[in-house]
Amino acid sequence: MEPITFTAKKPMFPNEISVDFGLQLVGSLPVHSLTTMPMLPWVVAEVRRLSGQSSKKEPATRQVRLWVSPSGLKCEPEPGKSQQWDPLICSSIFECKPQHVHKLIHNSHDPSYFACLIREDAAHRQSICYVFKADDQTKVPEIISSIRQAGKIARQEELRCPSEFDDTFAKKFEVLFCGRVTVAHKKAPPALIDECIEKFNHVSCNQRADWTGPEPRRPMRKSFSQPGLRSLAFRKEFQDANLRSGSFFSSFEENDIENHLISGHNIVQPTDIEENRTMLFTIGQSEVYLISPDTKKIALEKNFKEISFCSQGIRHVDHFGFICRESSGGGGFHFVCYVFQCTNEALVDEIMMTLKQAFTVAAVQQMAKAPAQLCEGCPLQALHKLCERIEGMNSSKTKLELQKHLTTLTNQEQATIFEEVQKLRPRSEQRENELIISFLRCLYEEKQKEHIHVGEMKQASQIAAENIGSELPASATRFRLDMLKNKAKRSLTESLESILSRGNKAKGLQEHSTSVDLDSSVSSTLSNISKEPSVGDKEALPISESSFKLLGSSDDLSSDSEGHFTEEPASLSPQQTFRRRANTLSHFPVGCPELPEPTQGSPGVSQRKLMRYHSVSTETPHERKDLESKANHVGDSGGTPVKTRRHSWRQQIFLRVATPQKACDSPGRYEDYSELGELPPRSPLEPVCEDGPFGPVPEEKKRTSRELRELWKKAILQQILLLRMEKENQKLQASENDLLNKRLKLDYEEITPCLKEVTTVWEKMLSTPGRSKIKFDMEKMHSAVGQGVPRHHRGEIWKFLAEQFHLKHPFPSKQQPKDVPYKELLKQLTSQQHAILIDLGRTFPTHPYFSAQLGAGQLSLYNILKAYSLLDQEVGYCQGLSFVAGILLLHMSEEEAFKMLKFLMFDMGLRKQYRPDMIILQIQMYQLSRLLHDYHRDLYDHLEEHEIGPSLYAAPWFLTVFASQFPLGFVARVFDMIFLQGSEVIFKVALSLLGSHKPLILQHENLETIVDFIKNTLPNLGLVQMEKTINQVFEMDIAKQLQAYEVEYHVLQEELIDSSPLSDNQRMDKLEKTNSSLRKQNLDLLEQLQMANGRIQSLEATVEKLLTSESKLKQAMLALELERSALLQVVEELRRQPAEPGTREPDCTQPETSGD
Repeated sequence: MEPITFTAKKPMFPNEISVDFGLQLVGSLPVHSLTTMPMLPWVVAEVRRLSGQSSKKEPATRQVRLWVSPSGLKCEPEPGKSQQWDPLICSSIFECKPQHVHKLIHNSHDPSYFACLIREDAAHRQSICYVFKADDQTKVPEIISSIRQAGKIARQEELRCPSEFDDTFAKKFEVLFCGRVTVAHKKAPPALIDECIEKFNHVSCNQRADWTGPEPRRPMRKSFSQPGLRSLAFRKEFQDANLRSGSFFSSFEENDIENHLISGHNIVQPTDIEENRTMLFTIGQSEVYLISPDTKKIALEKNFKEISFCSQGIRHVDHFGFICRESSGGGGFHFVCYVFQCTNEALVDEIMMTLKQAFTVAAVQQMAKAPAQLCEGCPLQALHKLCERIEGMNSSKTKLELQKHLTTLTNQEQATIFEEVQKLRPRSEQRENELIISFLRCLYEEKQKEHIHVGEMKQASQIAAENIGSELPASATRFRLDMLKNKAKRSLTESLESILSRGNKAKGLQEHSTSVDLDSSVSSTLSNISKEPSVGDKEALPISESSFKLLGSSDDLSSDSEGHFTEEPASLSPQQTFRRRANTLSHFPVGCPELPEPTQGSPGVSQRKLMRYHSVSTETPHERKDLESKANHVGDSGGTPVKTRRHSWRQQIFLRVATPQKACDSPGRYEDYSELGELPPRSPLEPVCEDGPFGPVPEEKKRTSRELRELWKKAILQQILLLRMEKENQKLQASENDLLNKRLKLDYEEITPCLKEVTTVWEKMLSTPGRSKIKFDMEKMHSAVGQGVPRHHRGEIWKFLAEQFHLKHPFPSKQQPKDVPYKELLKQLTSQQHAILIDLGRTFPTHPYFSAQLGAGQLSLYNILKAYSLLDQEVGYCQGLSFVAGILLLHMSEEEAFKMLKFLMFDMGLRKQYRPDMIILQIQMYQLSRLLHDYHRDLYDHLEEHEIGPSLYAAPWFLTVFASQFPLGFVARVFDMIFLQGSEVIFKVALSLLGSHKPLILQHENLETIVDFIKNTLPNLGLVQMEKTINQVFEMDIAKQLQAYEVEYHVLQEELIDSSPLSDNQRMDKLEKTNSSLRKQNLDLLEQLQMANGRIQSLEATVEKLLTSESKLKQAMLALELERSALLQVVEELRRQPAEPGTREPDCTQPETSGD
């Protein structure tokens, strides 16, 4: 046989490594999916035994090739050198994903063999174990490592892929979060939603009255609901043991709603009307998310399992809500009803149907994908523990353990296994052990098929009781009692075996807290146990003690065989009868004459319970000493005295921590509280002395008031310092996050590299004080934009160019929108939410800022588009707007991007092409065709020959401003020119692109290749070609041609209508459409005329102001001339007077003499 080979193939994708190995397939065996690692060596031995039996007739092992890659694991038969390839023979033996290989085993005794357990059928919980043999045993670890590495990579890919699947499944709706109410139960009538809304309005009115004084009550929330409309409500009912036949909702009346809601304003929490309460309600595959577009965070996340009720309002049909479970501070949980409002009733109906479908699909998938698990009562769990016990033993000891285990089976099962083993006549003890394990595995796998897990028993019995009636509960109870009986038998048997072995570790079966019904099953369980006593049931235990021991563990049962312990009885309330952490119960020993009477303590102090302590050795179990009779030892049934055991202080601390006790058990808690009355008795586990582990504990000296004051002062100063440092750290973290966010936004390649000199010019213009009121030279700005725009200043430069446009055109157009603040728009609901939410994932899907599903980028983009749809009701939202808003959002903040979007739409004229009739877009397509006809006639003829109109390739250029197909660096340069020159830049860029690629377009000779080239090849421009296109755009001037082509379009349209032979109705329709379009054009012309008249009036007013200022300046000049002549005369008079220094000196010295 050829040696094993390792071949590295060319990877299909970068992370994939495909390898193949030449091996021998020994055989395979179908097993249960719950097969564990301790069972797997016996399965491998069985496969090898079966292979050896078949090799006598024909060789069972065959040469195969195992292909391993992250995309799949494939095993194919490898033909020999002399054999020809046959597709029937060479079909694959098995093929699966590498993550389905959930167990691998390598036999250390025979290193050339290894096996893999592959999950074959998850629904039927079946797996297949394949056993391979390698010629070179040193390669086996490499093979196993390759399979594990492929599975690891595949699981990582699975973690990435589900997000895409979830994105396609998840549906998103915009809702208004009204508030939450704590309710008393997990289910309620549909009228609960209306009641919650009334309570919200009541609380909001009271709060408003408290703030602003008394004023007339009015509803705080506007509702679009109408009375009498139907309510779409559905409930997802949970199974509950207290529920009887029939629905829980039948017990509710309309008058019971007040009792259902817990009174008190502290649990009725309406949202603040002044805040932004809009949320994105996302329904996923198994969870419901409430995402706040304002904070960009998940405000609420609830699994379907936590939601118990969902309904639409009856009177308020535009509202809906659901009840879910929430954890409380004390470790418990309570139920909360969340209420939401939508734009209309149709949206609520859609949400209700989506929730119903999501719940149904999740339930089906949960049943299909329920993970295989073992409970304490599983038959395969017994086999697993048996294989664990015999692991590493020699053949004789293994045989002894198997014989002991066979005694736990029924007589018929023992006889069957014995007969089957004797038929095969094993030649050695090892072969006999293998046969016994094989038959036990088959037996337990058959039992496992009919087994009901402990956690599912209660639910299954309830479902059966609802479907069938009163017949099945008796059988279900009988089945549960039989299972408890078998558990008790196994526990007693294993306990006695562990006592006899004196060295082996006893492994008892622990009960789950959900599998025991103390009220109904204890007495019946005891009766069933007493009917068939096991090996350890000699001189059966007292009734009350055995019943509680059955609920404990095998350690307790083994200790009871040696002796009973005395303890003070504890009064158990119904809620305290089963302690979940210690997994044991207090009990009342029966038949002990030395049992003391319970001490009468204070009412607030409960008595101690009998606790079970974990012990490593089963020979000397932990016993307890009674507080009142410390020297009294209680004998066992045989009269053997029980040895008491001293515990060190470390063990005492461990036992107090490991076994939970009541608060009253620790007297240290009451050392300083003598007013509580009588102290509880000291626990026998606590040391009598109060010394620590290293001697007496020194007493702490009491501090003086001055020392305490200094400590408080120091602590306060340190706290203030910590708060300051925390604030500074938050500021640093925020600035760092802003820098990272800005770097993430500007993650694109710049087209025109901006030199330092140009950057300095821009920074000088941007830093000019009062720049919003200063007109800059247009030639200077054109030159600066042509030389380049620095990427990190681009958003600020766009705002600067918009300010210059407003200064150049002081009178805006008549179509300016209402001046509504951006924050106020975000608080409203939009009817365009579906179209916006669908386009979020399509907008720049490869850019890191927008790639995350409902991440910060997508939520900011949603806010901008939503606000604009509310601001401009005529346009609302149109496809293509998301790309324009996305480009703006990459270079500035959310609110600034919204302002710039308004500027482009209303001031730059982009709004016309997004109108619902799309007439302006048709005119733009005609204008582009006329430009091609005039500037590139041969290209125009080539496109017309193949009937390629501009709408086939140029419509997305205009609607997205080239952002949907071209690189971001190129699109940013186009936006630079649009802010400077207006919307005609789009025509210039389109004409330049088509003209520069004219030779390549003329080479294509059919419609498909031409359109494909323009759509796909043309946008992938080189940097040199992009820069050349931008330079050509700066040199072009086509404003007059565009105006002429627009008039030409309207004239041709009128001629077409007049010349077309149509019926009267068609003619009337066309005339009406033409009339409406002409009216819109007239309105546009009227707006332009009004703008022109406004400019003329403003110029006239400016002229008048200049004339008045000129007259004022002339008058000022005359006054200044008169003042100047008067001053000149005074100077001349002063010059004529003779200088008299002698007379002036006494005047100067006179004040000094007078001062003396």
